[in-house]
Amino acid sequence: MIKAYRIAELNIEISSLYEHVHRYCECYEAGENAGEPDIRVEITEDDIEAERAFSDRTRAREGRLALVPTDDYLEELAVYRKICEKLPYYDRFLFHGSALAMDGEGFLFTAPSGTGKSTHARLWREVFGDKVSMINDDKPVIGIQGNEIRIFGTPWNGKHRLGTNTSVPLKAICFLERGENNSIREVSKAENLPKLLGQVFRPSDKEALSCVLQLTDRMTDMVKHYILTCNMDLEAARVSHDMMANLKK
Repeated sequence: MIKAYRIAELNIEISSLYEHVHRYCECYEAGENAGEPDIRVEITEDDIEAERAFSDRTRAREGRLALVPTDDYLEELAVYRKICEKLPYYDRFLFHGSALAMDGEGFLFTAPSGTGKSTHARLWREVFGDKVSMINDDKPVIGIQGNEIRIFGTPWNGKHRLGTNTSVPLKAICFLERGENNSIREVSKAENLPKLLGQVFRPSDKEALSCVLQLTDRMTDMVKHYILTCNMDLEAARVSHDMMANLKK
């Protein structure tokens, strides 16, 4: 099954063995007039077996007793991985975080899994209501073109499927840490860059990896950086918003 999609302003053609991945990506379907693909992805049985082996190693390492993934789910992962391997050649890369938009600007929250990225994004939605929209709750794409940096939604938007097929200029990146009280501080690129590199998809191809590292370095020069210590009260959303939106100096 072959279909065309428009993801992060790129034309992407996906040739799959199963229908599941097309249902997963349906909000990004490009239609009949998609134009020539920038990226072509073709999945084979070997790709699915490679994802199965990776999943088995991960579950064994983490001691998880999760359900054995189905072939169509593994294909979804294979598609995601193959796209991410090609994105750097188009000045784009995938970032692990929760991205939202407010007043036409993008705010990206990141941290190791389980810290509370999605929870903090939910607090923003509770406090600011319809003024806030989710770009992507798990795996947005960051793109840099000239002096502009944008954050894009993708089909891979977390277990709650929170996201939109849109993009906004990226204003700030905030690294989350758990704490008893809510406080936020602006930090330097040097302080935040090592943390951010852990959240970037790193391609297996050395040339693509080099592109990602260069793009990440450019990203950290183009946006402001913050570290938010938070307790996940509604106040945490107000504290982070007021600083990141430059309402509080």
